[in-house]
Amino acid sequence: MKNILFPLFLCLCLCTGTQAQFTKDPVLNLQSEDLKLLNWGYYLGFNQYDFQFEYRNDTGQDILVDTSFGFNVGLIGELRINEFLDARFEPGLLYTQRLLGFPGFLSEQDAIREVRSTYIRFPLLLKVSARRFGNWKPYITGGVYTSMNLGAKEDSLDDNSSGEFRMKKNVYGYELGFGIDFYTEYFKFSPSIRGVFALTDELVPDNDPNSPWTGNINAMRTRGIFINFTFE
Repeated sequence: MKNILFPLFLCLCLCTGTQAQFTKDPVLNLQSEDLKLLNWGYYLGFNQYDFQFEYRNDTGQDILVDTSFGFNVGLIGELRINEFLDARFEPGLLYTQRLLGFPGFLSEQDAIREVRSTYIRFPLLLKVSARRFGNWKPYITGGVYTSMNLGAKEDSLDDNSSGEFRMKKNVYGYELGFGIDFYTEYFKFSPSIRGVFALTDELVPDNDPNSPWTGNINAMRTRGIFINFTFE
């Protein structure tokens, strides 16, 4: 959790800079912004990806995951349904890195696997907003996504015995989040926090079914946190 403190602090600072939006009688900005049928924008942000493992047998020794910050960028296409509902398509690119520590090895070369992933994501989301209060409006969002892992190495003939950790290329899952729309004089700024949960098993097992790396893994799924800053 300590690794996400910096993005959260940055998000807080940006929100604090918009405190004038909460005054009693603010000048309303972008009054017709939410009346458009179609809306466009882009987002920048941070991510922290982890893995959730499901084991065949409980050996008391879990695989350790060392996470780090990644970044994500993307575009937004929004279709207005009514005052409170919008359908959103948010294709994007993200990069993340994880270190896996496998138990039972004496050599660091055998125990440690570095997993670098570049995902192209295609989320289809529903945004549910509250009524606008002056120049801000809270919302929640959720939906499904499909993504393509460009660093998966799914088709590689080498496996962990050769130092190659393999993952499946296509991933399916869902995401949930919340945020606040701030209406500035020139654009709408929206910080949000998202939770990302893969539904599909992403592991490509080693060729040996009794592999000391993957033999006891029944499934491996991504879990992640996004902090996005959206400009529309």
